[in-house]
Amino acid sequence: QVQLVESGGGLVQAGGSLRLSCAASGRALSNYCMGWFRRAPGKEREFVAAIGRSGGNTIYADSVKGRFTISRDNAKVTVYLQMNSLKPEDTAVYYCAARPVPLWDVGVRRSGDDYGYWGQGTQVTVSS
Repeated sequence: QVQLVESGGGLVQAGGSLRLSCAASGRALSNYCMGWFRRAPGKEREFVAAIGRSGGNTIYADSVKGRFTISRDNAKVTVYLQMNSLKPEDTAVYYCAARPVPLWDVGVRRSGDDYGYWGQGTQVTVSS
């Protein structure tokens, strides 16, 4: 079992940047496909980005493509989400999620139902 703790959220002006971190404990991070999701007030949870266990495969939601970058450092058991050119519509609670995968699986997943472990979330607020 893996435990996930997000950090790095905060208040930023439109056009600014933030870097979210997701620290994992309990098991080696390399055993997991990792994802970032978000939930804005009154809206459903939304996929943001995902990265395969080796870091070679990444996918992004169309709404963040070109502005956000997901990365991972398995040695530091941390996954990052670099968010640039932030917009007010990026305001949400951001969640890190993990999906255990076998050694041969370097793929990525965009459905939240595919992830079994979640962090508590970190608030990102973008002011206009």
